[in-house]
Amino acid sequence: MDPKFMMLPLLAQMLLTLVMFMLLGSRKAAAYRAGLIEPKVTALDGRAWPESVLKVSNNIANQFETPILFYVLGLLAIQLGLVSLPLLILSWLYVAARVGHAVVHVGSNYVPFRMRFFIVSLAILLIQLVMIAAGSL
Repeated sequence: MDPKFMMLPLLAQMLLTLVMFMLLGSRKAAAYRAGLIEPKVTALDGRAWPESVLKVSNNIANQFETPILFYVLGLLAIQLGLVSLPLLILSWLYVAARVGHAVVHVGSNYVPFRMRFFIVSLAILLIQLVMIAAGSL
């Protein structure tokens, strides 16, 4: 399989992160326009923003946690020539789980539902790790 195909889910995950940054800007602007914040306070205290902003801000922090492992595993698979259809399918499933996690996180933020997406994404990373480790031996 052409290793370039692995770049697509990696780029999709990056796009999710960028979309969250755009949503953050939009929600901050809306909070400012609605008079929900004190600019001098929010400039120094990120917790002073309304819940709608905090949800997105927290999700952005999440985009720099386990997704980093996803990027590393994807790049390792490309570098080591281990890209396969099963690995590619798992990569897209990972991105889908992260999108689901993000939608819940910035929406209802119902933790039991959000946790399901998180556990699925972690399981996928573990499977990918084993596949890449086994293939590199």
